[in-house]
Amino acid sequence: MLEIGQAHIGPDATGLFCGRRGVYNARVMNLPNRLTVARIVLTVFFVMALLLPREGWVRSHFPFGKTTALIIFIVASLTDWWDGWYARRRKLETTFGVLLDPLADKILTTAAFICFIAQPSYRPGVPLVQAWMALVIVARDFLVTGLRLVASQQGVVLRAERLAQHKTASQMIAIILILFGLAVREDWNCFGADYGRFDWAFSRVAFVLMLITVGLTLVSGITYLCKNGERFLRDA
Repeated sequence: MLEIGQAHIGPDATGLFCGRRGVYNARVMNLPNRLTVARIVLTVFFVMALLLPREGWVRSHFPFGKTTALIIFIVASLTDWWDGWYARRRKLETTFGVLLDPLADKILTTAAFICFIAQPSYRPGVPLVQAWMALVIVARDFLVTGLRLVASQQGVVLRAERLAQHKTASQMIAIILILFGLAVREDWNCFGADYGRFDWAFSRVAFVLMLITVGLTLVSGITYLCKNGERFLRDA
């Protein structure tokens, strides 16, 4: 075994990086963290599928964009549940994972809500999801992410609370149901040319789901800031 400074390099070393105190053995990223990174990559393909145009050459060659987006989102959501369960069961929780996992969730859900603004409702010129709803969700997530970063600089890792987990679950359910409705409306053509009643009901259900999600998002954000807001004030 070779010793350099304060670092001990054995034959099983999988990677090395240099720092001020010497050369260190860099471990391979564990499976839960790799799944978290994969979820961020899946977000790119999710957005591409969801924003495919409803008409034209792309539509004629790839007519199931909304269905593909639904499948990708469900797979990404399952990796979110599975990587947390696996990390706790195998005791593979790391600071990197604790910080990146909720951030990956925010990237995925924020992308979905922003893309929903581009989807039409039953009323011409009115989006399926109002812009102010997406703005509230994105603003809350940015504030909480900023609070987590401030806390990490202070040596504290803020874990997601139960109310925040309920908020995330409501967002996931709302997104999946809205994606399902979009797939029924645009990909499967279950109602032929006349889908006016379905479109009206779907738009109303989507609006109610978003109201519930925005309400839980606001409550969880205010609760989080009230409990941990003093960490912002320390550096003010």
